[in-house]
Amino acid sequence: MNNTEPTVFIIEDVEEMSSLISMYLTNSQMNTRVFPTAEEALETLKSDPLPDLIILDLNLPGMSGFEFLKAFRETYDKAIPVVIVSARDADEDIIQGLGIGADEFVTKPFSPRVLVARVEANLRRQAFTTAKAEETIEFGEYTLLLNSCVLKKGTVKIPLSTKEYEVLEYMLKNANETLSPEQIYNNVWKVSFGDLTAVAVYIQRLRKKIEKDPMNPDFLQTVYRKGYMLKK
Repeated sequence: MNNTEPTVFIIEDVEEMSSLISMYLTNSQMNTRVFPTAEEALETLKSDPLPDLIILDLNLPGMSGFEFLKAFRETYDKAIPVVIVSARDADEDIIQGLGIGADEFVTKPFSPRVLVARVEANLRRQAFTTAKAEETIEFGEYTLLLNSCVLKKGTVKIPLSTKEYEVLEYMLKNANETLSPEQIYNNVWKVSFGDLTAVAVYIQRLRKKIEKDPMNPDFLQTVYRKGYMLKK
Protein backbone atom coordinates (compact mmCIF):
# COMPACT_ATOMS: atom_id res chain seq x y z
CA MET A 1 0.00 0.00 0.00
CA ASN A 2 1.29 3.44 -0.91
CA ASN A 3 0.90 5.58 2.17
CA THR A 4 1.44 8.81 0.28
CA GLU A 5 -2.02 8.51 -1.29
CA PRO A 6 -5.27 9.31 0.54
CA THR A 7 -6.76 6.33 2.35
CA VAL A 8 -10.51 5.73 2.11
CA PHE A 9 -12.42 3.27 4.29
CA ILE A 10 -15.39 1.69 2.49
CA ILE A 11 -17.96 0.25 4.89
CA GLU A 12 -20.32 -1.73 2.66
CA ASP A 13 -21.65 -5.26 3.05
CA VAL A 14 -22.47 -5.87 -0.64
CA GLU A 15 -19.23 -7.15 -2.13
CA GLU A 16 -20.05 -6.16 -5.71
CA MET A 17 -20.72 -2.58 -4.61
CA SER A 18 -17.63 -2.25 -2.42
CA SER A 19 -15.43 -3.73 -5.16
CA LEU A 20 -16.82 -1.28 -7.72
CA ILE A 21 -16.24 1.73 -5.46
CA SER A 22 -12.78 0.47 -4.54
CA MET A 23 -11.80 0.00 -8.19
CA TYR A 24 -12.79 3.53 -9.17
CA LEU A 25 -11.06 5.10 -6.17
CA THR A 26 -7.90 3.05 -6.74
CA ASN A 27 -7.85 4.20 -10.36
CA SER A 28 -7.96 7.77 -8.99
CA GLN A 29 -4.78 7.22 -6.92
CA MET A 30 -6.42 6.46 -3.59
CA ASN A 31 -5.84 3.59 -1.19
CA THR A 32 -8.95 1.72 -0.11
CA ARG A 33 -9.81 -0.62 2.74
CA VAL A 34 -13.11 -2.48 2.62
CA PHE A 35 -15.14 -3.51 5.67
CA PRO A 36 -18.35 -5.59 5.38
CA THR A 37 -19.49 -4.52 8.87
CA ALA A 38 -19.31 -1.39 10.99
CA GLU A 39 -17.95 -3.46 13.88
CA GLU A 40 -14.88 -4.49 11.85
CA ALA A 41 -14.20 -0.89 10.86
CA LEU A 42 -14.43 0.32 14.47
CA GLU A 43 -12.11 -2.45 15.64
CA THR A 44 -9.54 -1.48 12.99
CA LEU A 45 -9.77 2.18 13.98
CA LYS A 46 -8.60 1.29 17.50
CA SER A 47 -5.13 0.33 16.28
CA ASP A 48 -4.60 1.55 12.72
CA PRO A 49 -4.02 5.09 11.37
CA LEU A 50 -7.18 7.06 10.73
CA PRO A 51 -8.36 7.23 7.13
CA ASP A 52 -8.63 10.46 5.16
CA LEU A 53 -12.29 9.79 4.31
CA ILE A 54 -14.99 7.18 4.98
CA ILE A 55 -17.66 5.91 2.58
CA LEU A 56 -20.50 4.49 4.65
CA ASP A 57 -23.55 2.38 3.82
CA LEU A 58 -26.51 2.64 6.18
CA ASN A 59 -28.07 -0.84 5.89
CA LEU A 60 -25.35 -2.96 7.43
CA PRO A 61 -25.56 -6.29 9.29
CA GLY A 62 -25.31 -5.72 13.03
CA MET A 63 -24.46 -2.10 13.82
CA SER A 64 -26.17 0.28 11.40
CA GLY A 65 -24.45 3.05 9.48
CA PHE A 66 -26.17 5.62 11.71
CA GLU A 67 -24.82 3.91 14.84
CA PHE A 68 -21.33 3.72 13.38
CA LEU A 69 -21.36 7.39 12.39
CA LYS A 70 -22.48 8.48 15.86
CA ALA A 71 -19.77 6.37 17.54
CA PHE A 72 -17.11 7.55 15.08
CA ARG A 73 -17.88 11.25 15.55
CA GLU A 74 -17.87 10.89 19.34
CA THR A 75 -14.47 9.18 19.40
CA TYR A 76 -12.37 10.26 16.41
CA ASP A 77 -11.29 13.32 14.44
CA LYS A 78 -14.40 15.26 13.53
CA ALA A 79 -12.66 16.76 10.49
CA ILE A 80 -12.50 13.43 8.63
CA PRO A 81 -15.18 13.52 5.90
CA VAL A 82 -17.86 10.82 5.87
CA VAL A 83 -19.82 10.22 2.66
CA ILE A 84 -22.99 8.14 3.09
CA VAL A 85 -23.82 5.97 0.09
CA SER A 86 -27.22 4.37 0.54
CA ALA A 87 -30.37 3.19 -1.22
CA ARG A 88 -32.34 4.92 1.53
CA ASP A 89 -33.34 8.25 0.06
CA ALA A 90 -36.13 9.41 2.37
CA ASP A 91 -35.75 12.98 3.56
CA GLU A 92 -35.64 11.87 7.20
CA ASP A 93 -32.72 9.50 6.49
CA ILE A 94 -30.76 12.24 4.71
CA ILE A 95 -31.52 14.75 7.47
CA GLN A 96 -30.54 12.26 10.19
CA GLY A 97 -27.29 11.33 8.44
CA LEU A 98 -26.23 14.92 7.92
CA GLY A 99 -27.38 15.80 11.42
CA ILE A 100 -25.11 13.31 13.17
CA GLY A 101 -22.02 14.15 11.17
CA ALA A 102 -22.10 13.02 7.54
CA ASP A 103 -20.59 15.45 5.04
CA GLU A 104 -22.39 14.12 1.97
CA PHE A 105 -25.31 11.83 1.15
CA VAL A 106 -25.21 9.94 -2.16
CA THR A 107 -28.20 7.78 -3.08
CA LYS A 108 -27.98 4.48 -4.92
CA PRO A 109 -27.88 3.89 -7.83
CA PHE A 110 -25.14 6.42 -8.55
CA SER A 111 -22.48 7.15 -11.14
CA PRO A 112 -19.10 5.89 -9.86
CA ARG A 113 -17.37 8.80 -11.57
CA VAL A 114 -19.63 11.27 -9.76
CA LEU A 115 -18.90 9.53 -6.45
CA VAL A 116 -15.15 9.81 -7.10
CA ALA A 117 -15.57 13.51 -7.88
CA ARG A 118 -17.44 14.05 -4.60
CA VAL A 119 -14.81 12.13 -2.66
CA GLU A 120 -12.05 14.24 -4.24
CA ALA A 121 -13.96 17.45 -3.48
CA ASN A 122 -14.36 16.46 0.18
CA LEU A 123 -10.65 15.58 0.45
CA ARG A 124 -9.68 18.97 -1.02
CA ARG A 125 -12.06 20.79 1.31
CA GLN A 126 -10.79 18.89 4.35
CA ALA A 127 -7.16 19.58 3.43
CA PHE A 128 -7.89 23.28 2.92
CA THR A 129 -9.76 23.55 6.23
CA THR A 130 -7.01 21.72 8.10
CA ALA A 131 -4.30 23.88 6.57
CA LYS A 132 -6.16 27.09 7.46
CA ALA A 133 -6.55 25.99 11.07
CA GLU A 134 -2.90 25.06 11.41
CA GLU A 135 0.30 26.99 11.53
CA THR A 136 1.97 26.09 8.27
CA ILE A 137 5.19 26.59 6.34
CA GLU A 138 5.07 26.35 2.56
CA PHE A 139 7.92 25.63 0.18
CA GLY A 140 7.54 24.74 -3.47
CA GLU A 141 4.55 22.42 -3.83
CA TYR A 142 4.80 21.37 -0.19
CA THR A 143 3.07 22.43 3.02
CA LEU A 144 4.34 21.50 6.46
CA LEU A 145 1.53 21.41 9.05
CA LEU A 146 3.22 22.31 12.32
CA ASN A 147 0.37 21.41 14.68
CA SER A 148 -0.16 17.91 13.34
CA CYS A 149 3.45 17.25 12.23
CA VAL A 150 2.40 16.38 8.68
CA LEU A 151 4.00 17.15 5.32
CA LYS A 152 1.73 17.41 2.29
CA LYS A 153 2.28 17.82 -1.41
CA GLY A 154 -1.02 19.35 -2.42
CA THR A 155 -3.55 17.12 -0.67
CA VAL A 156 -1.26 14.08 -0.58
CA LYS A 157 0.49 13.21 2.68
CA ILE A 158 4.23 12.53 2.51
CA PRO A 159 5.12 9.96 5.20
CA LEU A 160 7.87 11.17 7.53
CA SER A 161 9.41 9.58 10.59
CA THR A 162 9.48 11.70 13.75
CA LYS A 163 13.13 12.61 13.29
CA GLU A 164 12.69 13.36 9.57
CA TYR A 165 9.90 15.76 10.46
CA GLU A 166 11.98 17.44 13.17
CA VAL A 167 14.96 17.95 10.85
CA LEU A 168 12.73 19.37 8.12
CA GLU A 169 10.89 21.68 10.54
CA TYR A 170 14.15 23.03 11.97
CA MET A 171 15.58 23.69 8.53
CA LEU A 172 12.38 25.34 7.31
CA LYS A 173 12.31 27.62 10.32
CA ASN A 174 15.87 28.61 9.40
CA ALA A 175 15.34 28.63 5.64
CA ASN A 176 17.97 30.20 3.39
CA GLU A 177 20.55 30.04 6.20
CA THR A 178 23.62 27.81 6.17
CA LEU A 179 23.38 25.39 9.06
CA SER A 180 26.31 23.29 10.23
CA PRO A 181 25.79 19.61 11.09
CA GLU A 182 26.55 20.56 14.71
CA GLN A 183 23.77 23.18 14.73
CA ILE A 184 21.25 20.77 13.26
CA TYR A 185 22.24 17.94 15.58
CA ASN A 186 22.23 20.07 18.72
CA ASN A 187 18.83 21.61 17.96
CA VAL A 188 17.05 18.50 16.69
CA TRP A 189 18.59 15.74 18.81
CA LYS A 190 18.83 18.12 21.81
CA VAL A 191 22.25 16.87 22.86
CA SER A 192 25.71 18.41 22.51
CA PHE A 193 27.62 15.21 21.79
CA GLY A 194 26.73 12.42 19.41
CA ASP A 195 27.19 10.97 15.95
CA LEU A 196 26.99 13.91 13.54
CA THR A 197 26.75 11.55 10.57
CA ALA A 198 23.10 11.10 11.58
CA VAL A 199 22.43 14.56 10.13
CA ALA A 200 23.69 13.53 6.68
CA VAL A 201 21.64 10.33 6.86
CA TYR A 202 18.41 12.23 7.53
CA ILE A 203 19.16 14.87 4.90
CA GLN A 204 19.51 12.06 2.35
CA ARG A 205 16.24 10.47 3.51
CA LEU A 206 14.40 13.77 3.16
CA ARG A 207 15.88 14.40 -0.28
CA LYS A 208 14.51 11.07 -1.47
CA LYS A 209 11.04 12.12 -0.33
CA ILE A 210 10.83 15.75 -1.46
CA GLU A 211 13.33 16.28 -4.27
CA LYS A 212 12.60 15.55 -7.93
CA ASP A 213 16.26 14.59 -8.28
CA PRO A 214 17.87 13.78 -4.90
CA MET A 215 21.33 14.02 -6.49
CA ASN A 216 20.61 17.60 -7.61
CA PRO A 217 18.35 18.96 -4.86
CA ASP A 218 16.30 22.11 -5.28
CA PHE A 219 15.54 22.51 -1.58
CA LEU A 220 17.99 20.68 0.70
CA GLN A 221 21.31 21.89 -0.63
CA THR A 222 24.82 21.14 0.58
CA VAL A 223 27.02 24.16 1.29
CA TYR A 224 30.59 23.04 0.69
CA ARG A 225 32.53 22.58 3.95
CA LYS A 226 29.85 24.47 5.89
CA GLY A 227 26.74 22.34 6.13
CA TYR A 228 23.27 22.47 4.64
CA MET A 229 20.73 25.06 3.54
CA LEU A 230 17.05 24.71 2.80
CA LYS A 231 16.25 27.09 -0.04
CA LYS A 232 12.72 28.48 -0.27
